[in-house]
Amino acid sequence: MLLALDVGNTHTVIGVLDGQKLAGHWRISTQRERTVDEYGLAIRNLLMLSKIDVALITGFAVSCVVPPLTPILERVARRYFDLEAFMIEPGIKTGMPILYDKPQEVGADRIVNAVAAFDKYGGPAIVVDFGTATTFDAISERGEYLGGAIAPGIMISAEALFQRAARLPRIEIRKPEAVIGKATVTSMQSGLFYGYIGLVEGIIRRMMKELGKARVIATGGLATVLSPETRLIEKVDPDLTLDGLRIIYERNHPGESDQKES
Repeated sequence: MLLALDVGNTHTVIGVLDGQKLAGHWRISTQRERTVDEYGLAIRNLLMLSKIDVALITGFAVSCVVPPLTPILERVARRYFDLEAFMIEPGIKTGMPILYDKPQEVGADRIVNAVAAFDKYGGPAIVVDFGTATTFDAISERGEYLGGAIAPGIMISAEALFQRAARLPRIEIRKPEAVIGKATVTSMQSGLFYGYIGLVEGIIRRMMKELGKARVIATGGLATVLSPETRLIEKVDPDLTLDGLRIIYERNHPGESDQKES
């Protein structure tokens, strides 16, 4: 089984993949101050609660956009699983040409998402990842990573309103009953929710002018909340990043499954 970790700025998604089957997955907060032991014990406890035998974990793959946590997780892999962590970083085999001016600048999660999207849905494709930042990534018909766009996430936008406008409260992100709000909270929800839908649709349409007709796949924590409001998003795939980690891991460990079975 492969233990896969997608470490974002706000949340860390942990998944256990038994071949292509997702045997278990969890979402925890990303905390830079956590120690090796805190991360190791937290992960092992999640596996234990789901009755997943730690001894069956034979791979440890990580996509991390928080640099201080990279050495922490490498030590977690060694100390708690007796494995070497497979980190998504420049130089590994992804099977996807990166047509970026400086390929090393592309976030690991963006490459992982692109690899999974092309493998599962083909190209051309656009991946919209609703995270701390919302990223838009374009994949060509030939499976090349072309680049994309990065926008502030909707939660960042909501927090900025709360922090910079003295009389505006912190609010829950949700679809309001009407676009014309009758109170401060519903007015803010309308502006954030529908304003963000406009941002998403605007970027997708402009990308399609350059890319051509493309399938649009959404993932990330708020994908299920925002995606139903636009017809431009064809598919919501909450496990896209975990699948991408599995695919890249397998490409860098050819024949590993056959060796274990023999």
